[in-house]
Amino acid sequence: MLAFIQIVDGLMCIKPAKFIAACFEGVKWPRRFWWMMPPVKFAAATGLIAGIWIPYLGALTCAALIAYFLVAISMHVAHRDFGRNLYLNALGMLVICTATGVFCFLV
Repeated sequence: MLAFIQIVDGLMCIKPAKFIAACFEGVKWPRRFWWMMPPVKFAAATGLIAGIWIPYLGALTCAALIAYFLVAISMHVAHRDFGRNLYLNALGMLVICTATGVFCFLV
Protein backbone atom coordinates (compact mmCIF):
# COMPACT_ATOMS: atom_id res chain seq x y z
CA MET A 1 0.00 0.00 0.00
CA LEU A 2 2.83 2.42 0.84
CA ALA A 3 4.38 1.79 -2.59
CA PHE A 4 1.05 2.65 -4.23
CA ILE A 5 0.86 5.87 -2.16
CA GLN A 6 4.38 6.79 -3.32
CA ILE A 7 3.51 6.19 -6.97
CA VAL A 8 0.38 8.34 -6.72
CA ASP A 9 2.31 11.01 -4.81
CA GLY A 10 5.03 10.95 -7.49
CA LEU A 11 2.43 11.39 -10.22
CA MET A 12 0.85 14.28 -8.34
CA CYS A 13 4.30 15.90 -7.97
CA ILE A 14 5.00 15.95 -11.74
CA LYS A 15 2.84 19.04 -12.03
CA PRO A 16 2.30 19.61 -8.33
CA ALA A 17 -1.29 19.43 -7.18
CA LYS A 18 -2.44 22.54 -5.34
CA PHE A 19 -2.00 21.03 -1.86
CA ILE A 20 1.47 19.69 -2.74
CA ALA A 21 2.56 23.07 -4.10
CA ALA A 22 1.24 24.66 -0.89
CA CYS A 23 3.33 22.18 1.10
CA PHE A 24 6.48 23.03 -0.87
CA GLU A 25 5.80 26.74 -0.56
CA GLY A 26 5.06 26.43 3.15
CA VAL A 27 8.58 25.19 3.83
CA LYS A 28 10.07 27.52 1.22
CA TRP A 29 11.32 24.62 -0.93
CA PRO A 30 12.80 26.36 -4.01
CA ARG A 31 10.82 25.79 -7.22
CA ARG A 32 14.02 24.89 -9.04
CA PHE A 33 14.14 21.69 -6.94
CA TRP A 34 10.50 20.65 -7.32
CA TRP A 35 11.40 18.48 -10.32
CA MET A 36 13.37 16.17 -7.99
CA MET A 37 10.34 14.98 -6.07
CA PRO A 38 8.77 12.59 -8.62
CA PRO A 39 12.01 10.59 -9.10
CA VAL A 40 12.44 10.40 -5.32
CA LYS A 41 8.87 9.15 -4.88
CA PHE A 42 9.17 6.63 -7.74
CA ALA A 43 12.51 5.37 -6.36
CA ALA A 44 10.85 4.86 -2.97
CA ALA A 45 8.01 2.92 -4.60
CA THR A 46 10.53 0.79 -6.50
CA GLY A 47 12.49 0.04 -3.32
CA LEU A 48 9.32 -0.94 -1.47
CA ILE A 49 8.13 -3.21 -4.28
CA ALA A 50 11.58 -4.79 -4.61
CA GLY A 51 11.42 -5.29 -0.84
CA ILE A 52 8.86 -8.02 -1.41
CA TRP A 53 11.72 -10.17 -2.74
CA ILE A 54 14.65 -8.41 -1.05
CA PRO A 55 13.38 -7.67 2.47
CA TYR A 56 16.39 -5.63 3.62
CA LEU A 57 15.88 -3.27 0.65
CA GLY A 58 12.25 -2.76 1.61
CA ALA A 59 13.24 -2.12 5.24
CA LEU A 60 15.95 0.34 4.16
CA THR A 61 13.51 2.15 1.87
CA CYS A 62 10.93 2.33 4.63
CA ALA A 63 13.56 3.73 7.03
CA ALA A 64 14.56 6.30 4.38
CA LEU A 65 10.91 7.37 4.03
CA ILE A 66 10.64 7.74 7.81
CA ALA A 67 13.76 9.94 7.75
CA TYR A 68 12.34 11.92 4.82
CA PHE A 69 9.13 12.70 6.68
CA LEU A 70 10.98 13.53 9.91
CA VAL A 71 12.94 16.11 7.90
CA ALA A 72 9.70 17.35 6.29
CA ILE A 73 8.11 17.77 9.73
CA SER A 74 11.16 19.64 11.02
CA MET A 75 11.00 21.94 7.98
CA HIS A 76 7.32 22.68 8.58
CA VAL A 77 8.03 23.44 12.25
CA ALA A 78 11.08 25.58 11.41
CA HIS A 79 9.01 27.64 8.97
CA ARG A 80 6.03 27.79 11.34
CA ASP A 81 3.88 26.06 8.74
CA PHE A 82 1.37 24.55 11.13
CA GLY A 83 -1.90 23.19 9.90
CA ARG A 84 -2.90 20.80 7.13
CA ASN A 85 0.55 20.68 5.52
CA LEU A 86 2.18 19.58 8.76
CA TYR A 87 -0.49 17.51 10.43
CA LEU A 88 -2.25 15.77 7.57
CA ASN A 89 0.46 15.56 4.93
CA ALA A 90 3.81 15.17 6.72
CA LEU A 91 2.72 13.72 10.06
CA GLY A 92 0.11 11.50 8.43
CA MET A 93 2.70 10.05 6.06
CA LEU A 94 5.16 9.57 8.94
CA VAL A 95 2.53 7.50 10.75
CA ILE A 96 1.85 5.40 7.63
CA CYS A 97 5.59 4.85 6.96
CA THR A 98 6.29 3.97 10.60
CA ALA A 99 3.35 1.56 10.72
CA THR A 100 4.55 -0.07 7.51
CA GLY A 101 8.05 -0.46 8.94
CA VAL A 102 6.79 -1.91 12.20
CA PHE A 103 4.20 -4.30 10.80
CA CYS A 104 6.19 -5.42 7.73
CA PHE A 105 9.71 -5.63 9.12
CA LEU A 106 9.60 -5.80 12.93
CA VAL A 107 6.47 -7.78 13.85
